[in-house]
Amino acid sequence: MKLGVLWRNLGNSTVYYPKLAKVTGGATASILFCQLFHWQSQLSHPDQWVRMTLDEIEKETGLSRLEQEWARSQLIERSLLKERLVKGHSDTLEFWPDIDNLEQRLNDFYQESYNNQAFLAQEEIPLQKPNLSELPLENNLNSISSQITTEAFVEVVVPKEETIENPSYSPKNYTSSSHTYEKSIEESPSPSRIVKTDKFFPVRRQPVAVKVTPHYQFSGPWESGEQFEEFQRALLEHFKQQGVNNPGGWVFRIVDGMTKGLVSPFWDEFVAGMPLGQSQKVQRDWEIEPGIPYPAFEEERTQYYLQKGEPLEVAVSKARSDLRNPVLGQDLWEGFLRKCDRIADEAIKAKQLGVSIPYLPPSFTPKPPVTKQGVMNKLSEITPQLSLSSSSNSSIDQSLEHKTIEDESSKLPSNAPPITALQEAYKTPMGRTLVKRQIAEHPEWGYGIVDGQVVDVLPF
Repeated sequence: MKLGVLWRNLGNSTVYYPKLAKVTGGATASILFCQLFHWQSQLSHPDQWVRMTLDEIEKETGLSRLEQEWARSQLIERSLLKERLVKGHSDTLEFWPDIDNLEQRLNDFYQESYNNQAFLAQEEIPLQKPNLSELPLENNLNSISSQITTEAFVEVVVPKEETIENPSYSPKNYTSSSHTYEKSIEESPSPSRIVKTDKFFPVRRQPVAVKVTPHYQFSGPWESGEQFEEFQRALLEHFKQQGVNNPGGWVFRIVDGMTKGLVSPFWDEFVAGMPLGQSQKVQRDWEIEPGIPYPAFEEERTQYYLQKGEPLEVAVSKARSDLRNPVLGQDLWEGFLRKCDRIADEAIKAKQLGVSIPYLPPSFTPKPPVTKQGVMNKLSEITPQLSLSSSSNSSIDQSLEHKTIEDESSKLPSNAPPITALQEAYKTPMGRTLVKRQIAEHPEWGYGIVDGQVVDVLPF
């Protein structure tokens, strides 16, 4: 291929400014910003946004879509570029390169570079001035004499002990980006060094070792180990009664917080001899005492769930759960007070009209509390085997014997009622149904229904 055809196929060349890359976030971002600024300068109006597609940007800059996305993110992060989508064109964007912000960032970058150079000049302390006359000023590559290079070089310093042990190691290398020098320098007591600081890669400090006590023990307000152990057991029993998950973990949280200086009301209650958690209970307006609501209020909420079709035990559970919620309970209490006020007004009016006993809702009727012992007594009066107490072998044997006796008695022939009584009962609609059922259940009586009459099918 001819050179002219090659250059024609490559297209126009695009360059970027290396120093601009330090401000924009990299060479890719710098190329994109320069191209957008070039397009913006060709617009007729200075405030007009640059509208381009991703394919057009790739054609001009050679940046792929992934590279364009990364470059745009770098510019947007530095407030150097604004972009927006064009409605109806998902592949077209409008850009606004912020030249004022770029100028401000360049000024800050130059000022920071100037300050760093001044700071490094103060930090560079040569411990010994080298003799430049002894350095060769001849370039080994082209044998052309050259002046002393001003580029930075790296000096490899060999310790004095190593030089004494290995006398053959005496050369020291000086390397730069464009020149290479090798010179044998006599050992000096204090070689030349340059101390530099780098703000991007600071010197790592030695981590401070934390001393750990071999036998660590909790330290707190307790006076002895026995008192501390008793406090832990009381906490564990309290959380067990509360029904929390992992009561031992809660004990550790309380004790660990106390060792770190946190105030624990559990410890104050333990020292005062109070039940744990007693001082932390709050009595609400709708409660007789902390945790126990007014019976009429609880019954009213229970009746609400019963009217919705909930079973009795579910209604009681939901009602008590609602009253344990401070926010919901306060709202329900205010509504209940309004309802009571309305019922009281209606009762007063009824009394004024001559009603001796005004109507009150069922929730206002006093009821004795339902207890386990009361339920057991009632069940034992009806059938002893339905008691709620723990069953024993004797009670099981008694129930089995009672069942056996009932089975045997059911097998005995029952006395048949007189046919006249059945015929008399068969005349009524309700009695007709009952007589049919009894005759069907007891074929041993020998009765039957023929043509709507109760007859004796076994006369002999």
